[in-house]
Amino acid sequence: MTTRQQLLRSLLGKGALPPEWHDAVASVDRALFIPEVIVGGAFAEDPEEWLRIVYADGPVVTQVNDGKHAAGNAFRLPTSSSSMPSIMLDMLALLDVRDGHRVLEVGTGTGYNAAWLSHRLGEANVTSVELDETVLALAEENLKRAGFRPTTILGNGRDGHRRGAPYDRIISTCTMRDVPRAWLGQCPDGRIVTPWGSSFFSGSFAALDVVDGKAQGTFSGSPAFMWDRTHRGGAGRVSDLYHEEEGEKGTTDIAPQNVVQDDPAFFIGLSVTDAWFRWCDADDDSGEATLWFFADDGRSWATVEYVPDARTYETEQYGPRALWDEVRDAFLRWHDLCKPGRSRFGLSVDGEGQRVWLDSPARTAGDV
Repeated sequence: MTTRQQLLRSLLGKGALPPEWHDAVASVDRALFIPEVIVGGAFAEDPEEWLRIVYADGPVVTQVNDGKHAAGNAFRLPTSSSSMPSIMLDMLALLDVRDGHRVLEVGTGTGYNAAWLSHRLGEANVTSVELDETVLALAEENLKRAGFRPTTILGNGRDGHRRGAPYDRIISTCTMRDVPRAWLGQCPDGRIVTPWGSSFFSGSFAALDVVDGKAQGTFSGSPAFMWDRTHRGGAGRVSDLYHEEEGEKGTTDIAPQNVVQDDPAFFIGLSVTDAWFRWCDADDDSGEATLWFFADDGRSWATVEYVPDARTYETEQYGPRALWDEVRDAFLRWHDLCKPGRSRFGLSVDGEGQRVWLDSPARTAGDV
């Protein structure tokens, strides 16, 4: 896959390319937005592999650790990328832009998404805000090389860009824990689309219709976007966070894999907002695994040991929080509610904050 026509054919073959976005995808060369050195390849070392990565329907990581040097074996956190094109198109379909719409993009990244928007709507109707000065400078170069000059702003995307308001649409290319109040004021009658979630589960798009500065909508999709840097979730390697401390041991009859499936994980993440998990398979082909939980502040952890065909599983919890207890309680509550799917939940946002509801806006997550 070494040409942009291959990417176009791949998206068409998957049924992932809405007709209204065909011309933008066909006309904007993704290679113009990808640096020659990326995570996974370098053009100078292997041009064919670099092109294969660029024109595949996959994400391309373009920055780690906020651009800071990662010495030796240090953990490398992806912090900027060109997103998977089919996921970008899913998000743009939710955005539902129309001719003449004015769009605010939060998170310029490489500039590829802003280029699609500029091609479809005209560059005068596109404003993009980026927090990272280096990322923004590269995106501006990429956009100019592709023939686009939308308005680009260095700043915190949570603040939007008041001088350009009002907007008909706001699209965020980073995961948000909440929908900022500034967005409601700058898009008082339109639509907001953003990856949304908590440290525990952030794999949802929130698509919200805004009327008179109040937003309401539902969840969908399976995005995996990087965090709003000002509210980033926890991350790291187990070896960096666990130092052979001994915790309180116990057992559970809940199979650990059951709590990290999308629907229960979404629900658990509504209350366990500041902890994350990692599934680690044993390296001896036994089929065994350890499910780790870590608090964002690094002070607490928990494990559940999975053994095939077992009826009970060993647990261990360490630190000021009993993380497994928190996860278990939320999981059992989800069961008590007859295991509602994520599509039954919605989000309402106004000047006082946000509320998650089940089936009806009048029923908040605290009520269910």
